[in-house]
Amino acid sequence: MTSANASHWPVHRHLAPLDAGVLAETAELLKASSAADGTPSVSEQSLIALRTGGNDGQQVEAYLVYSPEDPFADEESARDAVLAGFAVLVTTGDDAVLEMAVHPGYRNIGVGLRLAGELQASRGTLDGIQAWSHGDAAAAEDLAAQFGFTRVRELWRMRLSTPSAVSPVDDDALPDGYTLRTFVPGQDEAAWLDANARAFAHHPEQGALTLRDLQERQAEPWFDPEGFFLVLDEADRIAGYHWTKLESAHDGHGPQGEVYVVGVVPEAQGKGLGKVLTRRGITHLRDRGAATVLLYVEADNAPAVRLYESLGFTHWDSDVMYRKNPAS
Repeated sequence: MTSANASHWPVHRHLAPLDAGVLAETAELLKASSAADGTPSVSEQSLIALRTGGNDGQQVEAYLVYSPEDPFADEESARDAVLAGFAVLVTTGDDAVLEMAVHPGYRNIGVGLRLAGELQASRGTLDGIQAWSHGDAAAAEDLAAQFGFTRVRELWRMRLSTPSAVSPVDDDALPDGYTLRTFVPGQDEAAWLDANARAFAHHPEQGALTLRDLQERQAEPWFDPEGFFLVLDEADRIAGYHWTKLESAHDGHGPQGEVYVVGVVPEAQGKGLGKVLTRRGITHLRDRGAATVLLYVEADNAPAVRLYESLGFTHWDSDVMYRKNPAS
C-alpha cells in the first residue's frame, strides 16, 4: 500500500462501450482486487455493459482514478500514471446502480472517496443511486455513510464444499406430467424469457432480463446448454429451470461451479421442482469437475435459504446494497 493521498488524483470519465485499452486496464485492476478480496468486485452484468454499451435506453459510465506513479514498478519501468480504482454506473430510466473497485495497493488513501466525490460533482447529486458492495466490507460501509447512503438489501453467497454429497436425480423424481430436458439455443429463448419474467416478477435484476441480455450470456465462454436444465409441464411449457455455470480452473484453484439461476413459475411452485432442478444441476457440475459450488440468494428469502441449506450449502459471505435517498 502506498502512503500517498488520492484527493487530487485525476479522474477520467468514459461512456461505454469502452475501448480495448481501457478494458484491459480495468481487467488488470479487477484481477488484483478480486484476488485480494476472494470475490469479484464488479458484477458480470456491469462488465458486459462496459463492453457492449448496455441495453437500449441505458447509459453506462466508467470513472477511472489514476495514481501519478506506479508504486509497484522499479525506476526503469515506472509509468507516469496507473489505474488505482474505478467505478461503473449503469443508469436505466430513474434507476442507477453503482459498483466500485480499488486496487489493493491503493486502499485506505481515499481512492473510493475520490471516485464518489467526482461522481457527485459530475451528476450534481447522488440521490437515488443504489451502490453494491461485493463482500460486506467495513471500508464500503464507512464510505457509504460519509455520503448518506443506507443499507437496503443483502444478497447471501452460499457455498457447497462437497458436491459429491448431493444424490443424483432419479427418473421418477419429478411429479407426474413433468419432464426434464436441456435448453436448445435458437428454440427456447422466448419461452425461457417469459418463464424467467414470471418466476422473478418481483426481482429487480433477474426478472428484467431481455433477449439481448440472454444472448450476451450465451456468447460468454462459460455458456454450455448442456448445463441449462428445463422442466416442462404437460403442455410443453417451461415450468422451471436451472441454469448452471462452470468457471475453469485458475490461480491454483480447481473448477468452480455456480447455481447461476433457479426459477419456477408461480403456478408450478410448491411441487418440489426447485429442489429437483437444483440437485440435477449440482450433479452436472460435479460430473464436470467442480470442486465447490456457489450460489447467490436474497438474505430474506427464507424458503430458498432453507432449500439450499438442506442440500449442504452454508452462508459464506454477503453482497450489500446501499441507497442514497433524497432526504439524506
